[in-house]
Amino acid sequence: MATLRGLLSSDESQFVAVYGRRRVGKTFLIREAYNYEFVFQHTGTYGSTRKQQLSDFRDSLYNAGMGKCVMPKNWSEAFHLLWDFLKGMPVNEKKKIIFIDELPWMDTPKSNFVHSLDHFWNAWATTRKDIILVICGSATSWIIDNVIMNYGGLHNRLTCQVHLQPFCLKECKQYCESKSLGYKDRQILEAYMALGGIPYYWSFLKKGQSVAQNLDRMFFQTGGELVQEFNALYASLFKNPKRHIAIISALAKKKCGLQRTELLKAAKLTDNTDFSKALQELEQCGFIHKYTIIGKKNKDSIYQLIDNYTLFYFDFISENVNGDEHFWSSQSATPIHTGWAGRAFERVCLQHVSQIKAALGFSAVISSVHSWSYKGLKDPVSGKTIHKGAQIDLLIDRNDDTINLCEMKYTNAPYTITEEEDEKIRNRKETFIRESETEKTVLVTMITTFGLTPGGYADDIQCQLTMKDLFR
Repeated sequence: MATLRGLLSSDESQFVAVYGRRRVGKTFLIREAYNYEFVFQHTGTYGSTRKQQLSDFRDSLYNAGMGKCVMPKNWSEAFHLLWDFLKGMPVNEKKKIIFIDELPWMDTPKSNFVHSLDHFWNAWATTRKDIILVICGSATSWIIDNVIMNYGGLHNRLTCQVHLQPFCLKECKQYCESKSLGYKDRQILEAYMALGGIPYYWSFLKKGQSVAQNLDRMFFQTGGELVQEFNALYASLFKNPKRHIAIISALAKKKCGLQRTELLKAAKLTDNTDFSKALQELEQCGFIHKYTIIGKKNKDSIYQLIDNYTLFYFDFISENVNGDEHFWSSQSATPIHTGWAGRAFERVCLQHVSQIKAALGFSAVISSVHSWSYKGLKDPVSGKTIHKGAQIDLLIDRNDDTINLCEMKYTNAPYTITEEEDEKIRNRKETFIRESETEKTVLVTMITTFGLTPGGYADDIQCQLTMKDLFR
């Protein structure tokens, strides 16, 4: 809000891009920041032809007060009409705010849209000092490729960019309090594990209903607000989403993630530029995350599905083949719920690394986040295991010669480290130190919902965090 409003006092025209995941609240933010006061606003239409997009643009000009005008034949003519409209306004200190929403949808094939936008800004808007052009879109990859990283006429033309992030747990708690939902931290955490920090999803939570009741209604009951969200989500972001869905479908089956070659095989796709582009777009839109492995090259990086809603979709919504309207509630305390909860909690921790660092007291220390795996070693002759394999989902590599090896556990009560679990933790730590050849201090860090059961093997854990620390 402060960034966007601050542009009102600038002494030159401003070109602003606001981008982020679908449903994250970009349009709402822009409207609130500028008090809904736009001299011109327009929203691109999903799936429309160029002719229909141009007709809609002309209608927006009419609604803004231009009056009747000819039907533009192309985007060059459409932006010329917009400029004619702006020329009739006095040049003064008060900024004229132009808001174009869902801009990527306006770029239909062979429409020459980007070039026309470039010409509008460079040839006309910059000749005045009182224009604020705000563009917005959920297709984050389009905004990045065609505007932010544009090496043509729009290169370095943006004066401001806002990458709007989802809510963190603390912000979701504040939102629940503002709606008087009455949820405790545990219920908010479980809702976050399913919904992520997407405000649009949280807006459907109804007062007087438990989280379970809300999720049943929103996702599983006939007419639920988010029953069709999955198809709408990916179709609206990518022109041909089949490849993207194949990638996330493969990643949904592997908690620890997959390397590029493994992902190609699992998704049954061809290694080409289209595959690389789909990976990049999914990462830019916040659905997957690419983790480098300590001591390995970039080509050995691991791709993980990080989007909470998508993980929830594959584990529950897609599994509801019988149309059970209480499918979520009926799965409580079942193995499928337990397995999902463990994976989802790990994702929440990965999304709150800054809160973890703050709780551990090293926010000011430069650090990097990694995952790590080792497939083990067997004797080539006997086939006996020489070294066991190990998988670590979160390593925080610090510049103060320390590495936090994080173990994340979601339980309904304090977590008890058994002898078997203690052996697994020791093996992960020892294997990592041996195979990475690190000289840094490695601290085992347990992140649980309600802490560890005192005594026993818990005394050997160097750092302990709970759910409360993620709400910082």
